Amino acid sequence: MTRYLLDTSVILDLLLNRPPWAAETAALWDAHRNGHIRAFVAAFSIPTIFYIIRKQAGLAAARAAVHACLTTLDVTATDRTTLLTAQAFGGTDFEDDLQIACAVQAAVDGIVTRDPKGFAASPIPVISPASAVAALPRSPAP
Repeated sequence: MTRYLLDTSVILDLLLNRPPWAAETAALWDAHRNGHIRAFVAAFSIPTIFYIIRKQAGLAAARAAVHACLTTLDVTATDRTTLLTAQAFGGTDFEDDLQIACAVQAAVDGIVTRDPKGFAASPIPVISPASAVAALPRSPAP
């Protein structure tokens, strides 16, 4: 089964229904819920998701978004080792390096993001949401 770490902005695309990207993330979310893939969110992304959604859609929506992430996605831990690994990547955006470190720790097959430039140092393949959706297993036609 393919394992993906979903970048924070990809998750926000779905939770804030940001067209045109929300549909792609919804397909990945559903594939995870249906057992076709495993989708992960980095633990440190959860407060960012809460903050952004609270500012844009209010407190109730932010709480619902966190609940949806915690009850649907697998969560990668962020500890001292993860932070040191991220620091060693030496990129210009520590948050992206931390996403990479979480992906390494979770042994995922790919990082799904719309910002491939931010993940240039990644030893794990970086793919767009559209590419991840295109790689989903297809159900046989009825």
